[in-house]
Amino acid sequence: MKDNSARTNKQLLLIDDDPNLILLVKDYLEFRGYEVITAENGREALEVLDQEIPDMIICDVMMPEMDGYALVEHVRQDPRMSWIPVLFLSAKGQSQDRVKGLNKGADVYMVKPFEPEELVAQVESSLKQASRLIQHSGTPGTESGPTIQVPFDVELTPTELKVVQFVARGMANREIAEQLNVSQRTIESHVSNMLGKTGLHNRTELARWAIESSMA
Repeated sequence: MKDNSARTNKQLLLIDDDPNLILLVKDYLEFRGYEVITAENGREALEVLDQEIPDMIICDVMMPEMDGYALVEHVRQDPRMSWIPVLFLSAKGQSQDRVKGLNKGADVYMVKPFEPEELVAQVESSLKQASRLIQHSGTPGTESGPTIQVPFDVELTPTELKVVQFVARGMANREIAEQLNVSQRTIESHVSNMLGKTGLHNRTELARWAIESSMA
């Protein structure tokens, strides 16, 4: 079996109202090196997205409070998040269900039950595609897509500087917390503060900025 010795530096938001599925999928993805944050429904996910912009969203379709369709429509309408790959998980496997999910804005539609290895393969494929789009947007002659643009007068605290250096090395928040002997929540707050200061979207862009600015 593979282990998580090679960190991906990718953060995933997993949304499902089934706590057992959340536990199983979260453990499996974390074992593969991903950092996973969770929410029980679309409404709770929006609260998470106010603080964190993940590299990918994995979302159940049928949920209380706010279903996956409404959530993905909200994500696609927000310029901060519109680029995020979305993978739908659903027990509804009819052709019209798949078509509806993709038309609503999902990039991938998987039917429950699914093989964990297939889920990982779909996640990796979606992240690679998103990475190619981001790289393409930064090449000469292109004008659209996410680019690294940070105000010139951004100032980090000494602790934030330490944290961003660890982020640039591909370490997950829990690993950084262990290194600095603080809680994971404290590290998440530092990352969130830096995203707010810089206007960047996620940890991947934060790492790129740190490397390009010779901070790491």
